[in-house]
Amino acid sequence: MKIAFQMDPITGVDINADSTFRIAEEAQARGHRLFYYGPDQLAFDEGRITATGHWMTVQRVAEKPAVLGERVTVDLGEMDVVWLRQDPPFDMHYITTTHLLERLKGKALVVNDPFWVRNFPEKLLVLGFEDLTPPTMIARDLEAIRRFRAKHGDIILKPLYGNGGAGVFRLTQDDRNLSSLHELFTGFSREPLIVQRYLPAVAKGDKRVILVDGEPVGAINRVPAEGEVRSNMHVGGRPEKVALTERDREICARIGPVLREHGQIFVGIDVIGDWLTEINVTSPTGIQELERFDGINVAEKIWLAIEPKVAAGETAAQA
Repeated sequence: MKIAFQMDPITGVDINADSTFRIAEEAQARGHRLFYYGPDQLAFDEGRITATGHWMTVQRVAEKPAVLGERVTVDLGEMDVVWLRQDPPFDMHYITTTHLLERLKGKALVVNDPFWVRNFPEKLLVLGFEDLTPPTMIARDLEAIRRFRAKHGDIILKPLYGNGGAGVFRLTQDDRNLSSLHELFTGFSREPLIVQRYLPAVAKGDKRVILVDGEPVGAINRVPAEGEVRSNMHVGGRPEKVALTERDREICARIGPVLREHGQIFVGIDVIGDWLTEINVTSPTGIQELERFDGINVAEKIWLAIEPKVAAGETAAQA
């Protein structure tokens, strides 16, 4: 198959941690051809969806993760699979790429389905599973957020469309920074904020559970660094081996069919204690850590899910 990756610069990936690199590496091992381009090189060109980039060969060489061919422009409609893998922020640039990639329906299989990536933002999708999540508020109004804190005492405040732990704050009942933080966030963005009751269990870790085509395949635990409230590996969280619990499987049984029905093949959910906090569909990570801890080749499982869909002529879930 011909596989295109829409992703952040491949020259900067960590070959021992990056999930997109591992997915590409596995595809190459299975005999597929790889094409790489950045989201800025995506275009609608008189009815065609094109991308300017490079055919590539990936390699486990830290200084040079990929050998790139000459720069060329291709018709993405001639690809078998197109991966939507650039990191958020989930802004209008990101959203526009989903609109363009959606036009490949009937031609190439886009993973994850861009219509539902656009309509399933990670911090909003969880709102459909209220009994699985901690108390949550989406709001821009400062007084509404104050009422939420008055009710729950200890809260987490973060940007609705952020990623990687950026801009995440814990605010206790007597913390005097709420107004200043609200002023800071609303000063540069028109977006609402998300507020959740603080879960003390985060001190023991924030579990990343990986699902492939709606089925859980394993998990890693991400433990915050000393003095940190955030467990994201981008900000120093330490990955640890962990097993799936009955509660994890209960959560996955509830959300898995929804993800599968809507073409979300590779998903990572975040679970703190017994509570679901995020459903990551844009650019989930963690498969290399899981492979090292448990020997589970998630990349292989992903391709075993994708290849039959392509063979059967599927190109996207129905919007």
